[in-house]
Amino acid sequence: MADEVKIDSQTFHTRLSSLTQAWKTDRRSGDALFAGVGSFVVLMGKNEEATSYHKSNAMHYWLLGYEFPATLMLFTPDSLWVVTTTKKAKHLEPLKGGKTPIEILSRGKDPEQNAKQFERCLDVIKSAGKKVGVLAKDTASGPFAEEWKKAFGDVSKDVEELDITPALSIAALAVKDEVELRNMRDSARASTGIMTEFFVEEMSEVLDEEKKVTHKQLTDKIDRKLDDPKFFQGLKSKLAADFDIQQLDWIYGPVVQSGGNYDLKLTAQSDENNLHAGTIIAGLGLRYKSYSSMLARTYLVDPNDTQESNYKLLLSVHDAVIKEAREGVAIKDLYNKAIAVIKSSKKPELEKHFVKTAGGGIGLETRDAILAINTKNTRVLKDGMTLYISTGFTDIENRQPQDKKSKTYSLLITDTIRIRRDQDPAVFTSGAASDTGSVCFFFKDEEEEAQPKKQNKKDPKVGAVAASNITKTKLRAERTTQIDEGAEARRREHQKELAQKKQQEGLGTYTEAAGDGEGVAQKKFKKFESYKRDNQFPSKVKDLAIVVDEKASTIVLPIMGRPVPFHIQTVKNASKSDEGEFAFLRINFLSPGQGVGRKDDQPFEDPTAQFVRSLTFRSRDAERMEIIAEQITNLRKNAVRREQEKKELEDVVEQDKLVEVRNRKPARLDNIFVRPAMDGKRISGEVEIHQNGLRYIDHRGSKIDVLFSNVKHLFFQPSTHELIVIIHVHLKNPIMIGKKKAKDVQFYREATDMQFDETGNRKRKHRYGDEEEFEQEQEERRRRAQLDKIFKNFAENIQQAARDEGWGVDIPFRELGFNGVPNRSNVFMQPTADCLVQLTEPPFTVLTLDEIEVAHLERVQFGLKNFDMVFVFKDFHRPPVHINTIPVESLEPVKEWLDSINIAYSEGPLNLNWSTIMKTITADPHQFFKDGGWSFLAAESDDEGEDEEEEESAFEMSDSDLAVSDESSEDESDFDDDASADEGSASDEESGGEDWDELEKKAKKKDREGGLDDEDTGRKRKR
Repeated sequence: MADEVKIDSQTFHTRLSSLTQAWKTDRRSGDALFAGVGSFVVLMGKNEEATSYHKSNAMHYWLLGYEFPATLMLFTPDSLWVVTTTKKAKHLEPLKGGKTPIEILSRGKDPEQNAKQFERCLDVIKSAGKKVGVLAKDTASGPFAEEWKKAFGDVSKDVEELDITPALSIAALAVKDEVELRNMRDSARASTGIMTEFFVEEMSEVLDEEKKVTHKQLTDKIDRKLDDPKFFQGLKSKLAADFDIQQLDWIYGPVVQSGGNYDLKLTAQSDENNLHAGTIIAGLGLRYKSYSSMLARTYLVDPNDTQESNYKLLLSVHDAVIKEAREGVAIKDLYNKAIAVIKSSKKPELEKHFVKTAGGGIGLETRDAILAINTKNTRVLKDGMTLYISTGFTDIENRQPQDKKSKTYSLLITDTIRIRRDQDPAVFTSGAASDTGSVCFFFKDEEEEAQPKKQNKKDPKVGAVAASNITKTKLRAERTTQIDEGAEARRREHQKELAQKKQQEGLGTYTEAAGDGEGVAQKKFKKFESYKRDNQFPSKVKDLAIVVDEKASTIVLPIMGRPVPFHIQTVKNASKSDEGEFAFLRINFLSPGQGVGRKDDQPFEDPTAQFVRSLTFRSRDAERMEIIAEQITNLRKNAVRREQEKKELEDVVEQDKLVEVRNRKPARLDNIFVRPAMDGKRISGEVEIHQNGLRYIDHRGSKIDVLFSNVKHLFFQPSTHELIVIIHVHLKNPIMIGKKKAKDVQFYREATDMQFDETGNRKRKHRYGDEEEFEQEQEERRRRAQLDKIFKNFAENIQQAARDEGWGVDIPFRELGFNGVPNRSNVFMQPTADCLVQLTEPPFTVLTLDEIEVAHLERVQFGLKNFDMVFVFKDFHRPPVHINTIPVESLEPVKEWLDSINIAYSEGPLNLNWSTIMKTITADPHQFFKDGGWSFLAAESDDEGEDEEEEESAFEMSDSDLAVSDESSEDESDFDDDASADEGSASDEESGGEDWDELEKKAKKKDREGGLDDEDTGRKRKR
């Protein structure tokens, strides 16, 4: 035994005491566990290389931390007898003097003395009782073991041998202490690291590059990783800081199986067949400081739907078994839970394919059969026990085989867990993902597109004209003047219901205490600190001169012989003036009541205190005063700029890290442009779908990451009537792209083929006319349709990858669109299921319909060609959004759309001052709704209609008045024609004025009077 062997005495005595205490407790309660034995023997023969431990090895490691070959341990409830060699006895001597007495018998070269030592042990066995415990299945070998067996055989007739294996498992080895659990956790993390960071990468490379590698070759590569310290150094983030690579060893596998030949037992070996791109089962187990862990995963390469659904069922069974494993649960209940899940599923026939044993105990032993998970094991789980859960289906028939080797397949998932009290077990191997997204690989190209159905050939000479392009009327004015009175009445009734609902919601939402008091959120007083200590002052202040300290953003002014610091945030401005031989520097400070209007919102800690409004300094050095004034001005500008930048970036969030897809190629779109462009340059790149977000990479290597958790809306806009096809992402919180923040990220590709050269195409040399143009149009339509399909499929893949986030792909309804000006330019606004968007031209517009409180239509009156629409949000602090200059032809469709999505709207003839209105609302929302809420908008439009009716009624005449007017008109008929003619000519002169011909004649007459006419000017020009 090496000199560096050091046994932990405290651990030895603690564990030995717990064993003997459990033994004594069992004797008092009826000998259910130890079966009434008075002593038991643990015999260790010669040292043998083995991948798994027997009970004798496990007991040595549990008590001593080492394996002592050629050693006999005899246990009684009150003592421990050890027979071993002299060298080993030296390491055991320090263990004496504990709670349990220890007798160490050292063997030498004298056979008689050695025989007496065994006889002494046999006397102890006889005196302890007639029942002696042995490890029945342990087969110790070697001269020492044979000598003991011979000696024990002489007295075996006088004692009864009982198998003590179950008792040692339950009382000693099954429940782990903190040190043991820590070693198992480190072992599991090492196993997980090899599986996820080496095997998966190696397997992916083999399959992707279609290499021919056998299972044995791949296993050997994994095996050699155990001797690669650099690999485990890369796993330092997952392993403990004091992790010792030298104490790692294999206990299971590694095993790789594929191609229809599967063995789910722990004795399985990798064969010489090549790795097959189908169902691949990989399993491995490591031992760290003698404590084991096991891990197995099934990887599905291009699986069909049945294989994937079967794996999902196995995964649900596996999860159910793990969740069932709690303290106090009988082990057989775990297996019964698995069977129950299979029977209650849509595929109960898979029960016959389920494994007969779903795991067992694990720790110092690779597999402790005493804790085997099957239908017969009635032992109860305890806190601190560790198990390996191994669920699987064997030899399932594949009714849709991808090839000859895929006709049958098996599925297996293995994890190492720890039982805990009153909570789900801890899964030590959870770092190796087992969900379908992590184990399903797709290396083949996308499925070929379904061939379009054959259509009857059309005569190419017959033009295809869209029916929507043919109008029934010739004049634009005739198309929108026809108003469906029934629809208008229906909308009016529905809007009344919506208005009442909004009123009730407002009264219920806002209490009397709600509101900002003055309609705007009050700013908080900010304290600015220039210096914390006197020694931080600039050295120049000793001269009692004005010092501008840019680092501290402070002006130090000499007042009454003392340097007094003023932070730049307290300074309003500085100016320099000259009077005679003196220069004056005036510094104005901020104080309450100084500003007027919007800028007078500077908060103060105590507005009633006395403030210094300005200070004036006089100097003969005018140049220095000029420099100081300029420094103060620049310092103030920089401070204001920093405040603005800080305020602008307040809502920018720092996203979590993107988790890249590692076990397969991520879905991607290439030749993609992004808006807003990075660094203002338009460079193409590609978009990839990863586990928790999107990544855009341009050809320079610049990246934009968009996490699914930060996505609010996802839009797909096809290329119909557009030049580009778009996937648009609207974010919850802005992110930084380059040096600017962005709340919208758009990926697009041009729909037109810019590389197509019409003038240089060969076809133009031989074919001319409409036929070629028609073919080009057909090709253009086909290319657009293909591009739309690719982008739509990619958007749906994004939705599938982010299925847990609760949003989907939204597509604009172009037929409901209308023109308007949301910002500066006239664009085409399009509703979607959840939003109103404009995605073609930046700046983009995305309005979430659920966030809109009401809509108001402004400038709706007879004679105007367009109107405006204002959206007020439920968050009254958010400024309303205006969409201006909407053609009046869209008025009825807009009303119908608003009504169909249950948005209350109103209309009026004038533009309202919304900033004032919103301040009034936010000052006291409860009072606003108490006074009628949004009814004032509807009342305004109703009052306008009533005024028009009153004006019209003023001109109504009774029958008698009409008769009198008729008589008077007959009497005055002689003068009607002349009078009307005179009135008409007068009105024409007053309104119309002279026409262009008359004005031109007068101009020529004045030119001739001045001696200049067209001919003269022409001659002068010729000369």
